[in-house]
Amino acid sequence: MSVTMNGELQASVRNTRKITGTPGSVYDLTCKVMLLGDSGVGKTCFLIQFKDGAFLSGTFLATVGIDFRNKVITVDGLKVNLQIWDTAGQERFRSVTHAYYRDAQALLLLYDITSKTSFDNIRAWLTEVHEFSNKDVVIMLLGNKSDITSGRVVRTEDGESLAKEYGIPFMETSAKTGVNVELAFMAVAKELKQRSSHQDEPKFQIHQYIESQKKKSSCCGFL
Repeated sequence: MSVTMNGELQASVRNTRKITGTPGSVYDLTCKVMLLGDSGVGKTCFLIQFKDGAFLSGTFLATVGIDFRNKVITVDGLKVNLQIWDTAGQERFRSVTHAYYRDAQALLLLYDITSKTSFDNIRAWLTEVHEFSNKDVVIMLLGNKSDITSGRVVRTEDGESLAKEYGIPFMETSAKTGVNVELAFMAVAKELKQRSSHQDEPKFQIHQYIESQKKKSSCCGFL
């Protein structure tokens, strides 16, 4: 489902917020995750890769307003329903997407490593995030399209430096090959699961988890 400025569609999506899954589905936790970033950075492909394990090749229409999909994953034995919202990157849809920031528990902010403009705009996106989202929202910076090595214009170190400046976790991903796509969602799901738990257990460190998982994948030859 997509949401534009049309009032009926906006009302329709507001109603779907109450839906946690198909009839009879039981989840231990439901988390709302938003994908943000300029148009063309690969947000929709990123979502489809995670949801269906497929890559949208060729030309397809850019997201209009907002679209969302659900996926249930298991985190430390608990069923977590991720409600993932794919947002349009075009400026004319910003007023629509701003309305959904408040309810988001995690924001995945994507740029394209082959587009300097999309990287330069990250600061503007972060400004919007800090203005419209909850103060305790989980934010992660992702440099997408890491498989296109010949077209790279944004260095990995640049992404790491920017993420460090804002105190947020960072990794490079590929919606085409699937590299670090599942890891990104699993990391935020673990963080949100930890925050929702009232048990006296060691605090989850999202930065440490990401680095340990990347090293593990690297040792296994996946990266």
